[in-house]
Amino acid sequence: MNVQSFGFLAFLAAAAAVCLGMARWDRHAAAECLALACLVFYILGGGWAALLVLVLGMAVSAAALRYLATPDVCIQPGGDGPAAHAYPRTAARRRRCLYLAAAWHLGVLAVFKYTGFVTGGRLSVGWVPLGLSFFTFQQLWLLKEAYTGGFRPERKDLPLYAFFFPTVVSGPILKPQAFFPQLHGEKFLRPDGRDFAAAGYAIASGMAKKVLLADNLGAVVNSGWSHLDQLSAPAAWMVILGYTLQLYFDFSGYCDIASGCARLFGLRLPVNFDSPYRSLSVGEFWKRWHITLTSFLRECLYFPLGGSKRGTGRAYLNILIVFLASGLWHGAGWTFLIWGGLHGLGQIVERAWGKGRERLPRLLRWAVTFAFVNAAWVFFRAPGVPQALALLKTAVTADFRPPAEWLMADVFAKEAKAFGMVFPALRGWTAPALAYGLFAAALTAALWPRNAVGQMDHFKPAFWRAAVLALLAAWSVLSFTGVATFIYSNF
Repeated sequence: MNVQSFGFLAFLAAAAAVCLGMARWDRHAAAECLALACLVFYILGGGWAALLVLVLGMAVSAAALRYLATPDVCIQPGGDGPAAHAYPRTAARRRRCLYLAAAWHLGVLAVFKYTGFVTGGRLSVGWVPLGLSFFTFQQLWLLKEAYTGGFRPERKDLPLYAFFFPTVVSGPILKPQAFFPQLHGEKFLRPDGRDFAAAGYAIASGMAKKVLLADNLGAVVNSGWSHLDQLSAPAAWMVILGYTLQLYFDFSGYCDIASGCARLFGLRLPVNFDSPYRSLSVGEFWKRWHITLTSFLRECLYFPLGGSKRGTGRAYLNILIVFLASGLWHGAGWTFLIWGGLHGLGQIVERAWGKGRERLPRLLRWAVTFAFVNAAWVFFRAPGVPQALALLKTAVTADFRPPAEWLMADVFAKEAKAFGMVFPALRGWTAPALAYGLFAAALTAALWPRNAVGQMDHFKPAFWRAAVLALLAAWSVLSFTGVATFIYSNF
């Protein structure tokens, strides 16, 4: 079920009405109803087979948690207290339990997602359970927190953590300590008026980002990648910048929608984007882009590898490993590994450069960082390495022909057609004007210092805000037909 669809809006309204209404009399029953709604949502989007795979993974985590969070006693299978005949839970046994559970999750991810890549396409499962990558990292984070901090949630809360429908498709990745305590807080399933207002603001903003900005930018990007041999240098940069903006508004738009949906149920999701394209370094970029993934990789991979405690050379190697893993998590292909490796090398160069880089003008540091991020995204989007190199080569040629009109023909296609009917004399200018206006608006919004999720807590309802949000929401809903799925749902 696409989040940007009438079906999803109907599902959200029904789930909120039933669960919040039930919570007025019995919040425990309402929580169970919400968990059931999450499973229904997953079945509608992923199917029974995919649900079975993830339920088995959740069962593995639940079994491991009984031992990981209890270093001194063994827990009986039928109860939550110490067994009558408790025996020491040694560090070696707990570590073995962690490794076995983690091996299950990583093994399932590898079988479904990387069999074709490893075997060169000779063998492939043929399908991947919906949201498997996000599910896997979230379960690994839960296991890690249980092992290192003794964290152990209640078993009845595990389905909501694993299948919470706003996050199950594309995250954000939820740290256990940031989610489970909210299920027992006063706000859970008891939102107030400010929560409803903030939810409406985030959902409308996210829909506008996805439907009005990301998908129209995607029209330019797809046209460019389909006709690489016909691009000039300015057109190539238009395609490159278009994907940089498309990916941001696509993913951050989803996260805004997810945060708004969660707020309807009295839950708060972590901020996943903080104006990343304002970054002055690659390191800063990863503190602002997909923040929950960065946090997971730092806590669950970089620190266990030793971080920077074992010397400079080892720290550089650990950084490279982390970003190669990030690339491989995003997709099974050499282009994703190259993208991850570029970001790892970028951070290594910055660390080796040291404080000398900080003495450069801020505008120069921003320009270099933004250009690097744009160039790296080419490999992330490219169907193969030769195509990525071809686009980058075109971007630095001396072919300065302006972008052809066919590149921009599908931008706001319905709106352009209507505008051309009303003003026939301007029909030839409509597509380029809308395209350049789209890029200007998207770049301005991407560089804006405030993000939608961060502003939810400061959102103050007002007539003009309500009017603007209502207009954006109506425009987005009317544009649902033909809307592409979210990019990160593929990962």
